[in-house]
Amino acid sequence: MAVTTDDNERKSTVREYYEALLIAVIFVRFAAIFVFQAFKIPTGSMEDNLKVGDHIIVNKFIYGPGPSLGGLLPLREIRRGDIIVFRYPLQPETDFVKRVIGLPGDTVEIHDKNVYVNRKKLDEPYKLHLDSSVYPPQPALPEPYRSRDQFKPYTVPPGQYFAMGDNRDRSSDSRYWGTVPRSMIKGRAFMVYWSFHGTPASTDAPWQERAKELAGVVGHFFTRTRWDRSFLIVDKHYHYHSEEPIEGDSELGP
Repeated sequence: MAVTTDDNERKSTVREYYEALLIAVIFVRFAAIFVFQAFKIPTGSMEDNLKVGDHIIVNKFIYGPGPSLGGLLPLREIRRGDIIVFRYPLQPETDFVKRVIGLPGDTVEIHDKNVYVNRKKLDEPYKLHLDSSVYPPQPALPEPYRSRDQFKPYTVPPGQYFAMGDNRDRSSDSRYWGTVPRSMIKGRAFMVYWSFHGTPASTDAPWQERAKELAGVVGHFFTRTRWDRSFLIVDKHYHYHSEEPIEGDSELGP
């Protein structure tokens, strides 16, 4: 049976749509792997900079997938003050978001809630303390109280980063579980594209809980969306550059 021109045109049209869809899928996957990724803030460890319910875009391109590729990637190295998204070292399937405090080779210590890097007090206008209590340097204290306000000098190993949450009294970070390997850092938090006042379901939550969360978003989208945070550039006021000296009003004695 002869194939008509109309049949050929239909097949050609279907093929064009299929190829366009395939290219779009490849592009989206490429962007998700190498360029940008969406991330949802599930806890208050980075308040008041990042709030529970913030949906952010992570710039994965800026650091590159690892060592420099012919001088093209990374665009720049990780700097002190960067807010990074990374795979939690103790549970790699879970993503964490924290601020870089110590770079490889830095010595980090904490005295009465104040952070010192290389024996100089770090100026931290972004940090938040919701508990005015200061726990003493007492080894008998259980965690998280033992390391929360006092932390003995620790030198960050090569290829590792010391990360802490801005909400210092309510953050699980490098004070408790150690440093972040460079290979586990996905990218830098770039922009809040949408913020919803509500506690997101965990990544391993059952479908019933996820369905309940979705219903809540649909029902309260306009009343609980934080419109003033839409397209907010993350940390635009409090970003440090590694080439700048560490600012502080005091230095540790000998």
